[in-house]
Amino acid sequence: MEKTAATGIVLAASPVGEYDKRLLILTKEYGKISAFARGARKPTSMLVAAANPFAFGQFDLYEGKSSFQVTAFYAQHYFRELTADPESAYYGFYFLELCDYYAREFTDERETLALLYQSLKALVHKKISNRLVRRVFELRLMRINGELPSAEQMQLQDRTLQYTVEFILKTPVEKLYTFALSEPLLQALEQLADFYRNRTIDRKLHALEILEGMLPDEGENKC
Repeated sequence: MEKTAATGIVLAASPVGEYDKRLLILTKEYGKISAFARGARKPTSMLVAAANPFAFGQFDLYEGKSSFQVTAFYAQHYFRELTADPESAYYGFYFLELCDYYAREFTDERETLALLYQSLKALVHKKISNRLVRRVFELRLMRINGELPSAEQMQLQDRTLQYTVEFILKTPVEKLYTFALSEPLLQALEQLADFYRNRTIDRKLHALEILEGMLPDEGENKC
């Protein structure tokens, strides 16, 4: 086994055996990887904090033939604030699930990782509405993965909506969540995001179904 390190966010964690966990991690260096955290279910384990969704930091790893093994974790952010707010938590889980849908092993996922990190921070800081954070995240992620045309190609009739979409698709992720929208414009953006998401994603996402059940107004809009 070869020793290595990776910076990433845990997308999902599931129990394995009596004491271990299997982690799905979106990393800067290796894309989406599967990694085992031995003993992570023991309260005294040094990997307890690492073996949970949203954990962000550096993972020390041993690379095996078909998976990695986590040997140490150096946390940068746990996003524990999300767990105190069920609504924000399920927005966050939806973001994780959507990244899992798109990301692949041993591909360049740096843009996706940066977008996910900034989007989770936006949910925590609450400077703009969770509804807007969701639509910005969806549109930018679809664009990163080549499943969304440019704002110019969309030929949107509303010039303000077109300017908004251009901002979402072109602005550096660090400055992405720095604007707000009127309710009519936000609804138009929601319709646009739903239209393209329904065209590109071929299955229901569990966290989104729960979120839409919690928030009736978050149901899909039809164009």
